[in-house]
Amino acid sequence: MSKIVIKIGGVASDNLTQKFFQQIENWQAAGHEIIVVHGGGYYITEMMERLNIPVTIKDGLRVTTKQALKVTQMVLIGQVQPAITTLFQQQGFSTIGLNASSGQLIQGKLIDQEKLGYVGEITAVNPASVESVLHKKYIPIIAPLGMTCDGQWLNVNADAAACKIAEAIGAEMLYLLTDVPGVKQKGEWLEKITISEVEQLKAEKVITGGMLPKLDSAVEALANGVAEVHITNCIEEAGTTIVKEEVFV
Repeated sequence: MSKIVIKIGGVASDNLTQKFFQQIENWQAAGHEIIVVHGGGYYITEMMERLNIPVTIKDGLRVTTKQALKVTQMVLIGQVQPAITTLFQQQGFSTIGLNASSGQLIQGKLIDQEKLGYVGEITAVNPASVESVLHKKYIPIIAPLGMTCDGQWLNVNADAAACKIAEAIGAEMLYLLTDVPGVKQKGEWLEKITISEVEQLKAEKVITGGMLPKLDSAVEALANGVAEVHITNCIEEAGTTIVKEEVFV
């Protein structure tokens, strides 16, 4: 069975549509296995502000103190993940929530503890943790948390987690959901781009801001075996499809 990995934002738990679930059902009927990775930055910020914990961003990453890490774990595993799994279950899907403690699913190391605190870079993914769930016909809903070899929890980027998981399980397709329909150039949404064209668009400053890490993660996933990556705002639409290279027939 081919596998499809979908990364959704944490706030998506508030607005997953009937069309979204219909597409999941269509994919399953066609024999695809589905894996979902979720974010949660909006709700983490909201909770930190409510608890009067300073929110600091450096180089696009949330500085994660011990206190901030506890909030991150609480929100991702205790709030966002249950909300998403419940929505899927209400639509008739069998789901199970997974995180770093699920068979060493996402392994990582500290990037720069002095500068960023407990923010991690993913070093490995244990595909067996995902495969065992898929074999039971469940859709795994995965929180973007990692763990070091000595058991330290880490805050990891959700896009990077989705890409690394897609690589590890040999996914055919990866959908990175965002708030826009794809990559835009000169007022037009691009239908398909290759890895080399991504680099060109970055050099021309067409790709900037929050789209940069998404595209960097996408390129790495393609380079490591994922067939195609979609940047879109809904899984019913292909959005901008990124491929390793153009295939001429």
